[in-house]
Amino acid sequence: MDVTAAAKHGFTVNLSILFSELPLLERPAAAAAAGFTAAELWWPFGTEHSPSRVELDALRKAFSDAGVRLAGLNFLDDLSQGVRGTVSVPSEKERFRANVPVAAELAASLGATALNALYGNRVEGVEPAEQDALALENLVIAARAAHEIGAILLLEALNKAESPDYPLVSAAAAVEVVDKVNAATGLGNAKFLCDLYHLAKNGEDLAAVIDTYADRIGHVQIADNPGRNEPGTGELDFEDLFARLSAAGYSGSIGLEYRPSTGVSADSFGWLPRELRAAR
Repeated sequence: MDVTAAAKHGFTVNLSILFSELPLLERPAAAAAAGFTAAELWWPFGTEHSPSRVELDALRKAFSDAGVRLAGLNFLDDLSQGVRGTVSVPSEKERFRANVPVAAELAASLGATALNALYGNRVEGVEPAEQDALALENLVIAARAAHEIGAILLLEALNKAESPDYPLVSAAAAVEVVDKVNAATGLGNAKFLCDLYHLAKNGEDLAAVIDTYADRIGHVQIADNPGRNEPGTGELDFEDLFARLSAAGYSGSIGLEYRPSTGVSADSFGWLPRELRAAR
């Protein structure tokens, strides 16, 4: 696979899904050993929205000792419980809002320039309009917090097969929320997280998504489809996709958010020459 079209982007590795065979605090060093200089994390403390200073400092030390920058971080997402975010969930309102400054401080201390807010599942017995109104309120708070640390706020579409209760299951739906947040804040720092795996699994035309929403894309994540494994294990043409992203003007990093097909993360990077793995 020729991935030279992505050379100017650089790559980040998501340490919540890659190197997950290792304890969390060992993953930054493993990423560095594999040639990566920047990483991403889903919210790394499970359902704990405000972890202890000891826990936060230990994570900071793991990254700083490894010489790896934290490029992106999720706000409280409860993914460890199979939940898809807390932004639009009424029962999580206080926990999400308490988490915003904690996540922003952690992100800022490790150089992160992106904060990702997963929208949350639909809740039985709650009107969608009520959830959407709450989501907008929370996303405005999150966007302002991100702005204060010089970061962008990311909104993501997931795939319906794996997240049937998640309402943002198309690029258009996610971008619509992005536009509403920017209109409400006037900051312009809400962006679309273009996860090519989720979009492909939803059956979207990836080339059309890139061309249509290039000006809204704040970050790109990849995994092959089907399978959500490393590029080359599925049907996606990453040579073409990387070239299209570059041609469309996307110059940011590309996040690796896949499960290694063999279960050993260090063995899953053969498709990506070592000299291209460092973030730009």
